[in-house]
Amino acid sequence: MFPPDAMKPVNLKRARVLSITVVILLSGISDVRAQSQKSIRLNETAFVFAAQLIKQGHVIGDRKGAWSEHRPSTDEENEFIRVYGFSEYAKWHLGIDDRYPENTKSRYKFPYGDFKNVHRCALLAVKARARQYGHVEIENAAAELERAIKEKPRINTDSHRFRILSVSHLCKSVALTLPSSQK
Repeated sequence: MFPPDAMKPVNLKRARVLSITVVILLSGISDVRAQSQKSIRLNETAFVFAAQLIKQGHVIGDRKGAWSEHRPSTDEENEFIRVYGFSEYAKWHLGIDDRYPENTKSRYKFPYGDFKNVHRCALLAVKARARQYGHVEIENAAAELERAIKEKPRINTDSHRFRILSVSHLCKSVALTLPSSQK
């Protein structure tokens, strides 16, 4: 067995090596994160396109967290690209990652719609992810688009549906209570 004083230099050496390793790893991670922050920029064409869609009423004012259900599948994305090409696909993404070539799906980040409508839940997801990764310009663009959705007057579809169901129910109950014509 080693005397307790003999272990101290070994433990100190290990602690120094571990500390240096941790510092190197953390600086490497921050370099990668900084590089990805610089390589992803706002897709201004997509921002203008989304604003036009909102003005035209192509909006789904869904709830927070619904994007995982509403997001286009990989097959739907591939079919859209096959039919319309990457230039149209790019219009549905608020971020462009310059590390990837133009005609690749990896280049386009932060989707905000389903190739027909702008989804409020997608904009909320974009804002959260952009904030998380430090993409302030994209976060601000998503916030501005969300405000545009809030400012656009919309019909309250839930109460409209409720009225239709009530009328439908009323018609059924009236039809059931009408006297039958017996001769």
